Amino acid sequence: MDPTHPCTAFEDGRRLAAGAFAEVSGAVRAAVEAGRAVLIFDDETGGVVDLDLRPGGAAAPARGPGRPKLGVAAREVTLLPRHWDWLARQPGGASATLRRLVETARREAGGPQRKRQAQDAAYRFATVMAGNAPGYEEAMRALFAAERGRFAALAAAWPADVAEHAMRLAADAFSEG
Repeated sequence: MDPTHPCTAFEDGRRLAAGAFAEVSGAVRAAVEAGRAVLIFDDETGGVVDLDLRPGGAAAPARGPGRPKLGVAAREVTLLPRHWDWLARQPGGASATLRRLVETARREAGGPQRKRQAQDAAYRFATVMAGNAPGYEEAMRALFAAERGRFAALAAAWPADVAEHAMRLAADAFSEG
């Protein structure tokens, strides 16, 4: 994971650390070495982040092939010949053009895609941290029905830091458009 990627760590329903992965992983390592159980969550996906905390283990996963300074990883892309021809005629070459197209699509995707991603992230997080908590199932129904007030009221029964983080992850799920 990119050392600057935003994450949040929790210990027993309490926020332990939040911020860049490199900073959060340091706080988690110290807590685990002190014998405490901690979970790290990706702030974009709501998923649990695995971290190698064995003695001598890396604080952050090692990078694979690519340009390490930029975090670029080579992967295969399958296109038709006419697509490759068009890419070859673009300024900066195929890779630069594909990066520009992806960034433009990410900015313009907006509404429904952002809403779905927020629902998914909040659901993943809440399932791990509040799956057995009172009101969880009804809160998830409210989340997917885009009922902010009902979701917040039900989440209020959860530990305060968990409810606050779930609301933050779900924010775009309640927006119009």
